[in-house]
Amino acid sequence: MSIDTDSAAAWPAEIHATLERYDVRQVAYVPDGGHAVLIQMAHDTPTMRPIALTTEEEGIALLTGAAVGGQRGVLLMQSSGVGNCVNMLSLVQMCRVPLLVIVTMRGEWGEFNPWQIPMGAATPQAFEMMGVRTVRVDRPEEVGPTLDAAARMVYDGGAAVAVLLSQRLIGAKVFVK
Repeated sequence: MSIDTDSAAAWPAEIHATLERYDVRQVAYVPDGGHAVLIQMAHDTPTMRPIALTTEEEGIALLTGAAVGGQRGVLLMQSSGVGNCVNMLSLVQMCRVPLLVIVTMRGEWGEFNPWQIPMGAATPQAFEMMGVRTVRVDRPEEVGPTLDAAARMVYDGGAAVAVLLSQRLIGAKVFVK
């Protein structure tokens, strides 16, 4: 499987720059092609600690601990993993944990896998029902300002925010034989 996109895009670099500006130290992620460039940037940044997860909900617990310990973190995942996090998001809601999640969307623009469509459609509502504000990015020029606004809400305001990177932005995955 590969990402069908016209450019390796500057938007991962904009996200990375924003995370550096906000002194994000822990980068929790479930391996994902849509986040591959950003994940590699985190691995290449000495001040960031990338942490591979086996499930998305582990990231919620990890970042709760980071916040309690005084460090800022971010969770990178795909929309198909949002459903795994619903129960764990009650921890964020009840303990008022500042949480930034960056989600690569599936089940949208040009999706070839019908199994991705239901969770892709339910992602915003799943987050919102658990008290996590969502903001969506559809165009490359929206990435920097949207990430900065979300990071400010999280790290300065103590909110929980999920930034949804649309499949149109990241490119539709295609099956490669």
